[in-house]
Amino acid sequence: MPMRLVIFFLNKEEHLQEVLEAFIELGINGATILDSVGMGRILAHDIPIFAGFRNLLQDSRPGNKTILSVVPRDKTKAMIKAIEQIVGSLDESGNGLFISLPLDDVKGLPKGI
Repeated sequence: MPMRLVIFFLNKEEHLQEVLEAFIELGINGATILDSVGMGRILAHDIPIFAGFRNLLQDSRPGNKTILSVVPRDKTKAMIKAIEQIVGSLDESGNGLFISLPLDDVKGLPKGI
C-alpha cells in the first residue's frame, strides 16, 4: 500500500487534542508531536536587528506544534477535512500548514497500517 509522510504545522496549540482525536477516529493511531517555533517569532524576539518586526507580529504565537505521521495515501484527504473542521480552512493564513510527501521505503510500522 502506498504510504505518505504527513507533516501538519498546527498554529493554535489549543486544538492539539481535538486534532489527535480526529486522527484516531480516522484510524491513525501513531504520530510524533514536536514543539516548534515559526521563523517570524525567532526574527522578532531573538535577533536584535529584526526587533522592529515585533509590532508586525503582535498576533504571532509563542509556539506551535508540528505533527508527523506515516499514513496510507488514501487517508490524507480525510485528514485535511477533519483538520479544517477543527482549525478552519487551511487556505486562510494562520490556521496551519498541511504537507503530504510520498514515501518509497517504510520499515518499522505496526502491522495493519
